[in-house]
Amino acid sequence: MDTNAVIYGKNMEVSDRVNDYVNKKISKVGRFLSDIDDIRVDLAYLKSARNAADRYVAQITIRGKGYILRTEERAEDIFAAFDISLDKMVRQIERFKGKRNRGRGDGTPASGVVSHPEGAEAEAMEEQPVIARRKKFQMVPMDEMEAIEQMQLLGHEEFFIFYNAATSSVNVLYKRKDGTYGLIESEIA
Repeated sequence: MDTNAVIYGKNMEVSDRVNDYVNKKISKVGRFLSDIDDIRVDLAYLKSARNAADRYVAQITIRGKGYILRTEERAEDIFAAFDISLDKMVRQIERFKGKRNRGRGDGTPASGVVSHPEGAEAEAMEEQPVIARRKKFQMVPMDEMEAIEQMQLLGHEEFFIFYNAATSSVNVLYKRKDGTYGLIESEIA
């Protein structure tokens, strides 16, 4: 698999040196995961950061069949930020693979167990409210523990939306103030 990353710069120009450095280092993740669809690296310079050590930000996003892994780190230079983020990504991949390899026991993926419901058509919008942003994402059937794992792997602090394979419904997992999790289960009226 070709593990070249798509690199984006914000408030900075991505030089050939940075581009070569990132692609050389990112090839390391190909040894850990063979089913990577794409790798995105976002590099940014934040001149308004309070601490000079937090001015450079490197975010790595890896998408594969049924998973998304993301890390973000800040440092005093772009190379350090990227290196720290990559090290964190490698640890995340190892943790993800360990849990994924334990699997369901019979080798059947969740997508093979649950049939996919037909998507609901978008309702007509009224003129007054303005939707500033739309986001689409694929929902892979998973159980509640897999959803908690994905929520942690993605670094989502507030909530995570997923298709619950056990109940065949869309659920929202959220973190409560006391550190436990809450689950909102949807029902069609």
